[in-house]
Formats: sequence, C-alpha cells, structure tokens
Amino acid sequence: MGIKMATRQAYGEVLIELGEKYKNMVVLDGDLSKSTMTAEFGKAYPDRFINMGIAEQNIYGAATGFAISGKVVFASTFAMFAAGRAFEIIRNSIGYTRANVKICATHAGITVGEDGASHQTFEDMALMRTIPGMMVINPSDSVSTKKLLRQVAEIDGPAYVRLGRYAVPDFYKNDDIIEIGKGNCVREGKDITIVATGIMVNEAFLAAETLKEEGIEARVIDIHTIKPLDKDIIIKAAKETGLIVTAEEHSIIGGLGSAVAEVVSQNYPVKMEIVGQMDTYGESGKPEELKKKYGMNADAVAAACRRLLNK
Repeated sequence: MGIKMATRQAYGEVLIELGEKYKNMVVLDGDLSKSTMTAEFGKAYPDRFINMGIAEQNIYGAATGFAISGKVVFASTFAMFAAGRAFEIIRNSIGYTRANVKICATHAGITVGEDGASHQTFEDMALMRTIPGMMVINPSDSVSTKKLLRQVAEIDGPAYVRLGRYAVPDFYKNDDIIEIGKGNCVREGKDITIVATGIMVNEAFLAAETLKEEGIEARVIDIHTIKPLDKDIIIKAAKETGLIVTAEEHSIIGGLGSAVAEVVSQNYPVKMEIVGQMDTYGESGKPEELKKKYGMNADAVAAACRRLLNK
C-alpha cells in the first residue's frame, strides 16, 4: 500500500492539470471549495472558476448552460447536496440533454465522520445510476481518481464521480491500467469473490488477507465504474468461484450490491451477500469507529465471506 490521500484531494490536484489541457474548462462550486478541493483551481484559473454560493440547484442549472455553450464543466459540492437537493435539476437539465457536465461530489458515505447523519450520503449512487446516460464512477484511491478523471474529461457527456473526505492508502501504482467501464481484479482467488468499490476496495483486500490465514482464497475485484458496469468480470467470477460478496460505503439498496445482483440473477445465479449501510442513517463519530459500528470494514467483509462459505 502507498501513501494515504483522500480522493477529494486527488481531484483537486488533477483539476489543475486538466485546466491546463482544456482551455474551455470551467469549475463551479457551492461555497465549499476548500473542502471539495476546487479552491486551488480557482487560484490557478480565476477567470474559469465560479463560486455559486449555497445554491445547489442553481449550480447544476448553470453548469448545463455552460456545457451547452461548449464548455467542459466540473461542478462540485458535497454528495448529499448534489445527489439529494439537486437531483431533479441533474435529471432534467443535465441528464435529459446529455450535457457535458461532470458532477464531482465529495464527502460521500459514513467516513464524512463528525458531520453526522445529515451529511452522510448512502443514496447517491442509487439515485445517479437511475438517470439514463449518466456515468457513475467511484474511485478507490488517489491514483485511480486521477486516471479516471482524465478519462471523464475526454468523454462528451454527463458523469457522476463520487469522492471522499477520508484519507485512504493508494492501492494502485501509476503504471497500472484503469479504464472506465472495466473492473480490475486486484487479487486472484478461487473460493469466493469480493466485489468492492470506493474505499471498500482496501477493506476487501485486508479481508482477503485475513481469510488467507484461514485457508480461504478470496478474489478481489475493484468495480470503480458502477455504470456502465463491467458485466463480464462479474459473470466470470460467478462461474469460477460460485460465491460473491459485494462491499460498498453506500446503502445496500440500489448501489453496487444491487447492480451486481441484477447481473448475476440474469446471467449466472449464485449466492450473494451485500456489505454496506443497512438501511439506516449514520451518526457523528470518528470514521474508523463508524465503519466498525455500521459494518463497513474488513472484519465485516470477512464475516460475510465466512457466512456464505458456511451455508
């Protein structure tokens, strides 16, 4: 494992690089630029950065106008406010027109920590993947964040990119191949497959290390692109290992687990367990303590694997 960095910080760093490459790129923010890490872009390119204030619906309405006028638009706020408060604007303005807007939402999931239940978003991927034509991306570390955002910038169309507040270890190396729409098998195994996304990729890997000590070989797959989903890598895993556990820092309803279950049930049914937020709100607390309490850590993933194997 490499250095620890929050995916939101990697986003802030790659924005500077993209701003140099794309002279028609603009960045919008909802008065949270120091938290979303768009502030550095604002310093580097002040004529292409707009603080829209605490007005999330206006952010994404204006983003649509910029995009239709020929701009590449990155528009950021916290995931709760982007997916929640601005959903109708994103659906009808950005999604319906296929506007070239990249909704880069930070502070997703339980690891927002002390901000508490009102800010801990567990519904965002479920909401965004229902929008026709909306790409949904959830990177696992700083390396994959930068690689995927470079690709997102090249695609003409809407995307939702989920980013976190919490610093996570770098899972990938700079020369690793990471492509939108293609899952990455980051650990081979024949007994069971753990399909993970976002910060849960590292937890899945740690769970696999624990299971190895018990004689269990767990395959670990990083699904960084929730939509379009890499069906082939999931079906292959179902056929070769026969059991699948999914792991996400998101509700067990409508996210990665649901997406994988849709693929498996229609193509090669196998037994599954879904690790994630169990249809509850969170609470204020330290990220590590919250991950443990709400069952989104390596121990919870390993336990789910054991339950499946013992059935």
